[in-house]
Amino acid sequence: MSDTFAAGDLCLLLDAKGRRYLVDLADGASFQYHAGSLSYGEIIGAAPGSLLRSTSGSRLIALRPRLSDYVLKMPRGAQLIYPKDLGPMIHWGDIAPGQTVIEAGTGSGALTLALLRAVGADGSVITFERRDDHRAHAAKIIARFLGAVPPNLTMVDGDVCDGFDTYPGVDRLMLDLPEPWAVLEAAAGKLAAGAVVCTYVPTVPQIQRLTDTMRRTGWFLAPETFEGLHREWKVEGRSVRPETQMVGHTGFITVARHAAAQISVETETQ
Repeated sequence: MSDTFAAGDLCLLLDAKGRRYLVDLADGASFQYHAGSLSYGEIIGAAPGSLLRSTSGSRLIALRPRLSDYVLKMPRGAQLIYPKDLGPMIHWGDIAPGQTVIEAGTGSGALTLALLRAVGADGSVITFERRDDHRAHAAKIIARFLGAVPPNLTMVDGDVCDGFDTYPGVDRLMLDLPEPWAVLEAAAGKLAAGAVVCTYVPTVPQIQRLTDTMRRTGWFLAPETFEGLHREWKVEGRSVRPETQMVGHTGFITVARHAAAQISVETETQ
């Protein structure tokens, strides 16, 4: 990527009060907001971190958006997974360069983008989505951030339960679906030995049924369930305190390992 902004780049504009605006730079166009406007021509050719002024003299800082900035500002299709959960899913899901990962469903593409970054150019992501509108929206979202849909991403129209024979022995399975237990029943015995499964669901009955299914099949070991809470702090001079609002519960993350061979429930409890 160039050291300076070019036409077609994404740019994050940060105003004096910390408000963020995500824009697509285009020749001859401008950014309009409550404090005037800023020609994109002033951003094109500038380095990230440059201080610019709107027509009213208000301060704007031009930055390249982080993935977390993009996820929070990108147009929504399906309900997305927020950055506070994406990080733990990548970490506890143990996603690493060179791996092959199956994801279902694609949704708005936030997790897909995080997975692509984690597996790198030598890895691959196979994402399943049954809804045409969600799949088309996610493709646009991914291409907007990366410049194009990358060659190591396969977007499949269909049910992930039908995909384990086509893509056997994958390293990691990431599920953001209302009924992930049905997928685990289909995946049992078809993932790589020791493969990591990571699921994301919003309610207690879902995690209860999910964990019961993991234990009943005898293929999924040591399930762990947790959630992440995100609270920012306000730091201004001597005023250092938590913000009055926080991002609380959004979903439960459950992680387990795939066994090398099926283990009976009786054996596992001894």
